[in-house]
Amino acid sequence: MTGFAWASAASIAAAVGRGEATASQVIEQTLERIERRDAVLNAFTAVTADRALTRAATAPQGPLAGVPFAVKNLIDIAGLPTLAGSKINREHPPARADATLVARLEAAGAILVGALNMGEYAYDFTGENSHDGASRNPHDPTRMSGGSSGGSGSAVGGGLVPIALGSDTNGSIRVPSSFCGIFGLKPTYGRLSRAGSFPFVSSLDHLGPFARYTADLALAYDAMTGPDADDPTCTHRLDKPAGASLTTGTAGLRIASAAGYFRAGAGPEALAALDHVANALGATRSIELPEVARARAAAYVITTSEGAALHLHRLRTRAQDFDPDVRDRLIAGAMVPSAWVVQAQKFRRWYRDAVLRLFEEVDAIIAPATPCVAPKIGQKTFQLNGEEVPLRPNIGIYTQPISFIGLPVVAVPVPQPGGMPIAVQIITAPWREDVALRIAYDLEARGIARAQQPPE
Repeated sequence: MTGFAWASAASIAAAVGRGEATASQVIEQTLERIERRDAVLNAFTAVTADRALTRAATAPQGPLAGVPFAVKNLIDIAGLPTLAGSKINREHPPARADATLVARLEAAGAILVGALNMGEYAYDFTGENSHDGASRNPHDPTRMSGGSSGGSGSAVGGGLVPIALGSDTNGSIRVPSSFCGIFGLKPTYGRLSRAGSFPFVSSLDHLGPFARYTADLALAYDAMTGPDADDPTCTHRLDKPAGASLTTGTAGLRIASAAGYFRAGAGPEALAALDHVANALGATRSIELPEVARARAAAYVITTSEGAALHLHRLRTRAQDFDPDVRDRLIAGAMVPSAWVVQAQKFRRWYRDAVLRLFEEVDAIIAPATPCVAPKIGQKTFQLNGEEVPLRPNIGIYTQPISFIGLPVVAVPVPQPGGMPIAVQIITAPWREDVALRIAYDLEARGIARAQQPPE
C-alpha cells in the first residue's frame, strides 16, 4: 500500500496489521500532505508532528492501528492550550491530559496528528474564524466548510486525515458533513464522553466523528463508546458494537421521509438528494414532526442563554477579544428573560415525548441536512422560502430540531453531478446509532451516498 491520502481507516489499519505498511510510513505521508495542502484548506491550528512520529514508532496495535486522526480544537490535547476557536483561551495553560475520546482512539491504535480550526466557542455554522481565518471547503476553497466543526470537515473531505472529531450542539457535525461531502455521526446525547472538552451548551453538546466511509465512522464510534466517570452525562449502557450489524441491509426497516417543515425552504439540491435517498430506501411514507418551528425557537433560547451564562465573566472583562458576531449573540443571550428559558425547557420535554412516539411507528426518518450547498466565504445572507435571510442563524434550520432532543443522526453525502455536495440526515430513536449506520452503509454500498474526492 503506497498512498494513504484517500485510503479508508479500515484499509490503513489492515495494511499496518499485515505488515504491508508501517505506522511510521502512514504518519510521514500524512504530515507531508498536511504541510502541502493545509496552506489552501486552513483546517489545522496545530500539528502534533513529534508526538505522532513518536507514537507511530511504537508500532501501535488494534482496529485503528496506524490510522491518523485530528480533533476540533475544543478537545483537550496534552501539551496544547484548548483554544475553542477563541483569542482568550490562547492565554490558558496547556492541557495536562488528553480528552477521554482522544485516549480511547489511541488505545485502539489511532495516532493523533493535530488540532483543527473551528468557529469561536462553537457558536457558528460557517467555519469562519476571525482569529485563525476561515477553514475552506475542499471542493471549492472559495466556499465555506461549515461550522462550527469546519476544520474537521475540511480535513477529512480534503484527504488530510481519514477520521476527525468534532462537536455538535445545533448541527456542527452535520452541517460540515453536508458542505464538505463526507459522513458524520452525531450520537445520542450522553452516548460519547465529553470529558476533556470545552463546553458551549452543556445540555445540547455532543462529540462525534467524521469520516469518508461509513465503516470508518463505525470503527471510530465503537472505539469511543463506554461509560466515563469523568463525564456524569455519559451513559452506562453497554450495547453491541455498531460495526457488527453494518452489513445486514435495510430489509424490514420502517423508514419515512420528513415532510412539512423539512421540505419548506429546502433548495433544489437538498430536495433532490432527499428524494433520491427516499426512492433508494423505498421510503414511500411521509411523516411530520410536531411543532418543529417552535422546537427550533426553543433551541435558540436555550442555546443563547446557556451559552451566555458560561461566558458572562469573559463578556464583562474581555468583550473586545471576542469575534463581534459571537459576542453580540452572547450578549443578547444574557438578556433573555428567565421565564422564556423555563418555557423552552418545558416545551423541550413535551416535544421529545411527542417525537419519540413517532419511533413506535418507524425505525428511521430521513431529512435534509442543510437547505443549500456551501455558500461563499464571507456571504451574509441566502434565499430561504423566497426571502433573503441572515445566513449564520438559518443554515441549521433542519439540524437544530433534532439535536434539541439528543437524537442520534448520521449525515450521508449524496453526490451532485457537476456540483457541490450536500447531505441527508438519517435520524433514529435514542441509542440506535447502529440502525442509522446500517442504513448509511447500505446507501454507500449501492452508490447512493458517497464521499467524493475533490479536485486538487
